[in-house]
Amino acid sequence: MTIRLLLADDQALVRGALAALLELESDLEVVAEVGRGDQVVAAALEHAPNVALLDVEMPGIDGIAATAELRTQVPSCRVLIVTTFGRPGYLRRALDAGADGFVVKDTPARQLADAVRRVNMGLRVVDPTLATETLTAGVSPLTSREQQVLRAAVAGGTAGRMAATLHLSEGTVRNHLSAAIGKTGTTTRAEAIRIALDRGWL
Repeated sequence: MTIRLLLADDQALVRGALAALLELESDLEVVAEVGRGDQVVAAALEHAPNVALLDVEMPGIDGIAATAELRTQVPSCRVLIVTTFGRPGYLRRALDAGADGFVVKDTPARQLADAVRRVNMGLRVVDPTLATETLTAGVSPLTSREQQVLRAAVAGGTAGRMAATLHLSEGTVRNHLSAAIGKTGTTTRAEAIRIALDRGWL
C-alpha cells in the first residue's frame, strides 16, 4: 500500500529535496506540498495524506500549532516533525500537541523513510539524542502567560507597547518579564529570550 505524504516547509529547496528523496521509495508518494503552517489543514483535507511531515518554524502558524490543528480536524493523518531545530523544548511541545514522531533534517534518507513507515503504522519515532537531551533539560518553567510576554518581547518595543498588544497592564507585563528572567536564571530580557528560544520553550 502506498503511503500518501504531505510536506510542509517554508524553504522550497528543502521541501523539493525531501520530496525527491522520499519519492525514490516505491511505497511513498508526496501528494501535497505547502510552505506555510496555516496551509497544512486545508491541504490535508483536500489530499487526504496518511502522514504529514512538518517543519517547526514556518510563517502563518508554526509546525507545532499546525500539529494540534491536524489532530483535531484530520485525526486520521499522522504527524512527523522534521526540523533543523533539534531543541528539547520543541520535542516536548510537539509530542504534547499530538505529533507521532520527531526527527532532525540531517537524518539519512533511508532512516527518514523508515520513520515515515513506522509513524504510519502507529508507532512513535523520536530522535534518540534529542530524547535524551529533553529528559535532561526537564520541562519549561515558564507559564503560558510568561511565554506569551516573552514572544511579544522578541519583536522588541517597550513594555507599554507589549501591554497594548497583549491587552494587559504595563505593570502586569513587567511582572511577567521579571518572572521569566528569574526562571531562566538570567539578568536581562534579551538573555531570557535567548535561553527560552535555545531550549525551545517559545
